[in-house]
Amino acid sequence: MESKIRLGVSSCLLGEPVRFDGGHKHDRYLTGTLGRYVEFVPVCPEVELGLPTPRETLRLVGSSEDQRLVFSKSGEDITDRMTAWSDMRVRQLEQENLSGFIFKSRSPSSGMARVKLYDQNGSPNPRGVGVFARIFMEHFPTLPVEEDGRLHDPRLRECFIEAIFVFGRWRKLLEEGLTIGRLVDFHTRHKLLILSHSVETYREMGRLVAAAKTLSLKDLGERYQTLLMKAMRLKSTPAKNINVLMHALGYFKKELTADEKQEVLEQIENYRQGHFPLIVAVTLLNHFIRKYDKSYLRDQFYFAPHPLELQLRNHV
Repeated sequence: MESKIRLGVSSCLLGEPVRFDGGHKHDRYLTGTLGRYVEFVPVCPEVELGLPTPRETLRLVGSSEDQRLVFSKSGEDITDRMTAWSDMRVRQLEQENLSGFIFKSRSPSSGMARVKLYDQNGSPNPRGVGVFARIFMEHFPTLPVEEDGRLHDPRLRECFIEAIFVFGRWRKLLEEGLTIGRLVDFHTRHKLLILSHSVETYREMGRLVAAAKTLSLKDLGERYQTLLMKAMRLKSTPAKNINVLMHALGYFKKELTADEKQEVLEQIENYRQGHFPLIVAVTLLNHFIRKYDKSYLRDQFYFAPHPLELQLRNHV
């Protein structure tokens, strides 16, 4: 992409000392690796609300249907203040052209799931959702979101980062102006990538694109974006990737020698058995795409969904 995509992030993950104890939760993968390819938009709900650092800890209390944000010792309830601020902040973030958000896990303001929620007896259960995170996700229902802790899982990390780059390309298309022609080109170039996440959703998207002329561009864009991100939220698996790799191999029926075809099949089988990561089979196919000048496959984002330097497919 010509310009860096913009990614919202909890400020403490960038090393900013905004935690309740005056510390941070610096994530060096975000700043040292991913940060070379994205522009971060930091957000700290508690500090931006006006709370001091350091400060008394906050917790969620009540039920899943009625969560309240209170200070642990004093019991002061700031739910309404945080809700009002969050409503205002998400409207501001509409102007930031975000392609995703990384939240701080377990935070009563920013945790997107499994936050401790204390009942009337003071017993915690992992059913809480941070106040700001909940409002953000409701306001941006199709935007890719993830938590710092889950990004340590190679498959979840690859899925999320793949999704933010897809969303970044989609956002760029919208900025240029949505037309049926541009939509068809986008859909065509993302075919194998979408298939690696969900065959069913890809088929649904195909029906939508086929009916494009019967819809307004606004409705078409909104419906396509919803389906696109529905697909990208589903994890790619070895079985799904093998299906895509075999599909791509079918484009070489007339070009590959028997030995070259066998070489590809052996690498796919090694991937199936877990001996080699996905990058090995993809790299070999990329070699033949270039050797035999397969323009359709060369244009498929599946073979280069994100910067190679991130090495995401080295671990899945």
